[in-house]
Amino acid sequence: MRSSSRSSIARALCAAIPSAGESSLVAGSALLTIVAFPDFKLWFLAWISLAPLLVVVARTQSALRAFVAGWLWGVIFFYGTCWWLTYPMIHFAGISAWLAYPLLLLPVILVALFPALFAGLLARVIQRFGDFALLLAPLIWVSMELLRYAVTGQLWNALGYSQAFHPWLIQIAQWGGVYAVSFATVAANAAIVLSLRRTSTLRIAMPALMLVTMAVTIALAQFRTIAEPRGSTTDQIVVAVQPDVPMELGGDPAQMDELVRWHLAWSGVGLQKPVAIETTPQIPRLVIWPESPMNFSYSRDPHLREVVGNFAQTNHTSILLNSLEPVQDGGDQNSAILVNEKGEMSARYDKIRLMPFGEYVPLPRWLPGASSVRGLVGEFKPGSSYTLMPLGAIRVGVFICIEAAHPGIAREFTNRGADVLINISNDGYLGPTPVMRQHLSNAIFRAVENDRDLIRVTNTGITAYINADGAVADESGTFQQAVRTWAISKGAGGTTFYTRHGDVFVYGCALISLGFISVSFKRRSLV
Repeated sequence: MRSSSRSSIARALCAAIPSAGESSLVAGSALLTIVAFPDFKLWFLAWISLAPLLVVVARTQSALRAFVAGWLWGVIFFYGTCWWLTYPMIHFAGISAWLAYPLLLLPVILVALFPALFAGLLARVIQRFGDFALLLAPLIWVSMELLRYAVTGQLWNALGYSQAFHPWLIQIAQWGGVYAVSFATVAANAAIVLSLRRTSTLRIAMPALMLVTMAVTIALAQFRTIAEPRGSTTDQIVVAVQPDVPMELGGDPAQMDELVRWHLAWSGVGLQKPVAIETTPQIPRLVIWPESPMNFSYSRDPHLREVVGNFAQTNHTSILLNSLEPVQDGGDQNSAILVNEKGEMSARYDKIRLMPFGEYVPLPRWLPGASSVRGLVGEFKPGSSYTLMPLGAIRVGVFICIEAAHPGIAREFTNRGADVLINISNDGYLGPTPVMRQHLSNAIFRAVENDRDLIRVTNTGITAYINADGAVADESGTFQQAVRTWAISKGAGGTTFYTRHGDVFVYGCALISLGFISVSFKRRSLV
């Protein structure tokens, strides 16, 4: 009996492993999707790259086999698009590359469970409802992206982000966020596979109708953007400073003083740069410094307050800077400080969504080794208030670094009255890797989702002006000093469907998916 039981288990395990041909299709699908993301410029491949995976899922007779195929896809995709996570391990934590690259497999294997669930559940509904269940692929896919965000707190490299640098393709984000663009790309892949699976007129007409519907939706989104033009008057002159502070720079007082002078010198250069409009002394001016690795502490450092205040008064400008700020009950917060033209602090925003293993350790305190990791990383405290920065006639929502990857942050600022969004960041600790453009793609979607111009100012790049329609202008190079001067306007002041209603689109997709999946697990009636 034991031998028979073991033999059954072995046969079940073998049946769950995709064949060599299926594995090749899955690996090819993942590789095609990888090159649809930055730093590659093959974005159009996302519209066909999932087709090989869907072919494997559609023809398998085992949901478990499809699950394993999806898991393989996820491991290859997430490792191939997020390999840059090894950079700080190797260059700053002193971990050997021979250890860092295998270590990255641990989180990748876990995150790959979400495309695995997609594949397994899709195979299940196809088995129950037939090939037409491929029409459910985009609904289940975005539901898994939503689940990934809910479980891990990260939506990095959701499929829709691959289209970030092509504004005409992403205007539907005004209705459904990045999930809507993911939905469209998966729908295109599903339509291709469905048309290949059957040759009848109806089965070809259905995917054709799906593609036409997508095209019409994308076209209508263009008219929605054109219908709400931006403001024509200049309400603020903005100077963006990219100082390119080395990550290895120490924190002794002499270096800090030199760094402050460095920032002020570049600020002065930016204030003297001409802009492409007629300016008058009455137009307010703002200098923006990026998130800094040097931990400026405005409240603790009287010398910093003095020199920044004097510069603001002398040059009749406000200054927005990053600061390590104390909390009343102990600890520190990663904050954005606004110093007005009088040299006084007029607003402070404390970062709400912190970077795991960068600003806090998401491990239980009782877990062995957690305290050691916490000592190396530090333990910042999150803020809780969406503080708008007053800049003359406009109000600005400022968010810090990884908060650009959290759609709810920019959306909440917009709902509270932000006319313009600002993202300050420091990606230097991740090196000259694809993360820079991947991070920029997140910020592009926050602009489109909320129909707000977004100014992104970074320490090492990419600093850029992002228009409300997602067009990126005047971007800086990476790992070089740069200064940009822009004129900004208040804009039309309206809000998008996404700003008002949030993720209602993807929640709807999740409910429909859950309904079909639940039915697929019910026994068929014998009547």
